[in-house]
Amino acid sequence: MADYLPLRALKAFEATARLGSFKKAADELHVTTGAVSQQVKTLEDILGVKLFHRLHHSLELTDAAKAGFGKIESGFDLLNDAMQSIRDCDTQAALKVWVAPSFASKFLLPKLKHFSNLYPNTDLSVFASDIMIGSGEAAGMIPAKSFHKKDIDIGIFYGRSEFKDYRADKLFGVDIVPLCSPTLICDSGHPLQNVEDMMFHSLIHDDTANEGRPDWNGWLRLAGVHHINADHGIRFNQVSLALDAAVDGQGIVLGIKQLAEQELKNGQLVIPFGPEVTLDYAYYIVSLKDTQNEPSIRAFREWLLELTTG
Repeated sequence: MADYLPLRALKAFEATARLGSFKKAADELHVTTGAVSQQVKTLEDILGVKLFHRLHHSLELTDAAKAGFGKIESGFDLLNDAMQSIRDCDTQAALKVWVAPSFASKFLLPKLKHFSNLYPNTDLSVFASDIMIGSGEAAGMIPAKSFHKKDIDIGIFYGRSEFKDYRADKLFGVDIVPLCSPTLICDSGHPLQNVEDMMFHSLIHDDTANEGRPDWNGWLRLAGVHHINADHGIRFNQVSLALDAAVDGQGIVLGIKQLAEQELKNGQLVIPFGPEVTLDYAYYIVSLKDTQNEPSIRAFREWLLELTTG
């Protein structure tokens, strides 16, 4: 028996048992179905018992799981009550987060309600701008005084892992894929079935100033395609506009898969073919070393890391 409480595994079990589904539990916890299943397996290994009978279309609690589920559920209710009591006694906190506009709209914004529900006493200000980083600069090149001058508590940066004067935690790496509306797959004139069919469709370009942005020239070389003009097509200076144009069926965009999470999930975009390319870049959550442990900064960092690594 473990000499600690595996809270993540217990929460995954509690949500799955209450909702009767790994997928529903994953949606509630804002993690993947595989992550929930793995956490339940971890708890089974720790306890040395099986918790679910995994049936064809459903889950059924074992007798051992039934014996403990009610107490575990009550335990989480008590923990939530305790957390709320602590929050209610705290003064209203303010947190200013700097983020690139496309990351804000495509990744962060759909998840912010979850943070606000967890921390109702934190007034969150999202400062979405590209101005803070000049063309080709990495986040590590920005002096700490820039955070102080702009009154920024946390920044979310796209780059490499070289940060001076900061604490930096990796949120996720970057995978580059072609993306298009499913209508292009069924195009009556020139259906997009393979790489060769790209010659009949417009290329959509992400012309943001960031170093390491997706580049059609490099991707087409990796795909072994040499007869398509990689410079032809429609250009946008923001990732979100390029993705929106692809959703609208205006062409194929070479995009960061993680930023198209919502569009892929709801079927507005599809990945018509590979290759999928992993870049030597990632998104990092960054704060000053001398403020990294302030309660609101730590809470936001841990919440976002939980979303992206859970």
